Amino acid sequence: MKFWINISNIDKRWIYLLMAIVIIFPFFIKLDLPVSISPPTQSLYDFIDSIPNKDNPILISFDYDPSTQGELTPMAIALIRHAFSNNQRVISMSFWAQGIGLAEEITSNVAKEFDKVEGKDYVVMPYIPGVSAVVLSIGENIKKTFPTDYYGNKTDTLECLKNVKNYKQIPIVISLAGGSSPYTWISYAYTKHGQLVGIGTTAVAASAYYPYLRTKQVVGMLGGLKGAAEYELLIKTNKNAKGRQMATIGMNSQSFGHLAMILLIIIGNISYFVIRKQKGGKA
Repeated sequence: MKFWINISNIDKRWIYLLMAIVIIFPFFIKLDLPVSISPPTQSLYDFIDSIPNKDNPILISFDYDPSTQGELTPMAIALIRHAFSNNQRVISMSFWAQGIGLAEEITSNVAKEFDKVEGKDYVVMPYIPGVSAVVLSIGENIKKTFPTDYYGNKTDTLECLKNVKNYKQIPIVISLAGGSSPYTWISYAYTKHGQLVGIGTTAVAASAYYPYLRTKQVVGMLGGLKGAAEYELLIKTNKNAKGRQMATIGMNSQSFGHLAMILLIIIGNISYFVIRKQKGGKA
């Protein structure tokens, strides 16, 4: 009886400490918790992996800011690692003023892992305001839309864009979105120009895009941290990708945190009913 009373009266700071330990633990210990691959993730991976002409770059739009980078940055890293492991060229851009810095940093850092050269293997476009106008303009001529790249180089001199004029030479556009940017890509790039679109989005927004997956307007989708972890597993298994797996670590922390919460709820309920019984059934 005394034990359960002590449990029910435990200082909440001990609970906070326990949660901190179980969440931090996976960051230092390698764990291989099972991850099942969802069809939208597999579909996006298969499409990128089967692109025949590696000189035609994929376009990744970093349509988010630091507030959602915990979920979306691991997706970006995994996608670029996949592309570079296939010697696929990459165009990075952003409709968000805060996102263009993330696009440059992530793309250039992953490029260093594969010894890829800026301007030859990848290009980072500068921020240009006007979302729908930019999407439509790329459909006409990407080099006129972006006369210079992020670093100030003229885009018509870059080897990465040598044979690229518009969407016809871009196999897929992937919108990593903390907002509604994928709708713009679908409405203007896909509907008007037939451009294939992939999506990476936060977990809370993923359900809104399933109708577009069912109608084949979207090739595939990464939903939240789990989607990113699934993609990390695919490139690790099939491409022997190296580097820190941020989403997998995050999912492990999340799983242990959830498990700890479940155990605490069970123990709390047991304590409540034991004490109640000892008091003659009174709460």
